Amino acid sequence: MAARIFAGQLLLVVLITAAVSTVLFLDARQQSYDRTAQRMLSVSSAIADNPFVLKAVQSPSPTTALQPYAEAVRRDAPVDFITIMAPDGTRFTHPDPQQIGRKYIGSIDSALRGQPATEEFAGALGPSIRAIVPVKDAAGTVKALVAAGVTVTNVSVAANARLPFVILTGAGLLVLSSTASWLLSKYLRRVTLGWGPEQLSSIFVSYDSLLHSVREGLLMVDNQGRLVLYNDHAARLLGLPLRDPGSPPMEVASLPLPQDLRQLLLSGRPARDEPYATEDRILVVSQDPALRASRPGPRAAKPATAEQRLGTVAILRDQTEIQSLAGEVESMRTLAGALRAQTHEHSNRLHTIVSLIELGRGDEALRFAARDLQQSQQLTDEVVAAVDEPFISALLVGKAAQANELGINLTITAGSTGPAGTAAPATGKGLDPADLVTIVGNLLDNAFDAVSAPAAGAPASSPGPAPEKEVSVDFLSTPDRLWIEVRDNGPGLSGEALEKAFELGYSTKPAGTQGRGIGLALVRQAVSRLHGEITVAHDDGTVFSVGLPLRGHPAPAPEGGQA
Repeated sequence: MAARIFAGQLLLVVLITAAVSTVLFLDARQQSYDRTAQRMLSVSSAIADNPFVLKAVQSPSPTTALQPYAEAVRRDAPVDFITIMAPDGTRFTHPDPQQIGRKYIGSIDSALRGQPATEEFAGALGPSIRAIVPVKDAAGTVKALVAAGVTVTNVSVAANARLPFVILTGAGLLVLSSTASWLLSKYLRRVTLGWGPEQLSSIFVSYDSLLHSVREGLLMVDNQGRLVLYNDHAARLLGLPLRDPGSPPMEVASLPLPQDLRQLLLSGRPARDEPYATEDRILVVSQDPALRASRPGPRAAKPATAEQRLGTVAILRDQTEIQSLAGEVESMRTLAGALRAQTHEHSNRLHTIVSLIELGRGDEALRFAARDLQQSQQLTDEVVAAVDEPFISALLVGKAAQANELGINLTITAGSTGPAGTAAPATGKGLDPADLVTIVGNLLDNAFDAVSAPAAGAPASSPGPAPEKEVSVDFLSTPDRLWIEVRDNGPGLSGEALEKAFELGYSTKPAGTQGRGIGLALVRQAVSRLHGEITVAHDDGTVFSVGLPLRGHPAPAPEGGQA
């Protein structure tokens, strides 16, 4: 590209220089002709106004008196010829004596009318620039004519004397313009890395297609903290407008991003798979410096001696669906564990029933089986009657089995108040079941972990019976909202833990615990998607309270302490 632009500009400069030089030369020649004509007119007028000339032309022998005079003036002027003639054009004087007495070659009509005139005409001495002035008496009658002129050859010599100036001016213009073109081509070679226009077009199309099609978010931030490049997937993940190639870079500090993610992008530090939470997503971010390649381009004169840092490149991966699937897998593991426990328990009970029958105690075996069936059905009936939401009911049945296996006393209460205060099962109709499962499941898992973990500072084993593990979940449905409260009697949260409970990556679990620092962040995002609010408090354990507006009832403005 640089070579083509330089060649085109050089050709243009040469043409402009030639045109300017030609115009300057023609103007100089025309000015020389005009000045010569004006000088000839002055010489002719001075001779015509001389009384000696009028007296001589009226004498019997004009040539004898005028020829020496004319030659003296011609030498002093200097001019190439001075011709004094009669009104009919008969010459009285001429530099060539043989032309005396012959007719003047040229136009004399204007002079005969009493008007001076100038012209370029080919006379006896060749082409010349001349002036013709009438010689008048006191009455204004034309008694003679005076012509003075310079040959065109001499005028051209005078004009050509300015030719070096024109040539130098043109050469200077050519040198300056060529230097400017060379500097511009050098700049273009540097900024385009030596690539040609076809290559640049191909690279742009390829990279633009890649940015649109890649399924990971890509951001590039320059050294001034400006977002200069991002693809469509990054725009969707961060809630940014789709990129317009012609729009100016955006300041990262002014983008609607989480504070910790904004600080990472502005810091420029390398990062590897660091989790960050937005309003509705969990992103894993990797960041590396963006460096100019050590080879500037295919046509560069020499490779760069050091890599130049252009900014940073960040890769965003959406982990929300993965975390959601991980939660579902964890729920399936919980259910599978509960089923295994129930299978083991039912196997023991079945062996008991078979043994009672073999011992001939059939009535007792029947009563034992009926009581076991009644207890299992009672738990299911209570949950289904309490919560009119099949997904939540199924989750609570599995969590109840899990709690029984872990030795946790899980209490489930639910209800609904209608307009008249009548009681009915709690319902979450109008709410996304997946978000409800995320909220309830993670809060219960968090509560189970809290009551199962030993208290801080407690010895590994202590005398006496272990304290009861209590977890309760309460649902209350009103005409416009669904309230969920999960309470446990674990060690509880206080101080910094209360403030950072919903931050992604923060956890009170031991380091290395699988899934630490993610569950409550998922809960906060699900609550946010449902336009609800969540609070956490310390009350002989930990209490999480969630309020979700039902469809058609917007949530009130959040108060302090809500997330």
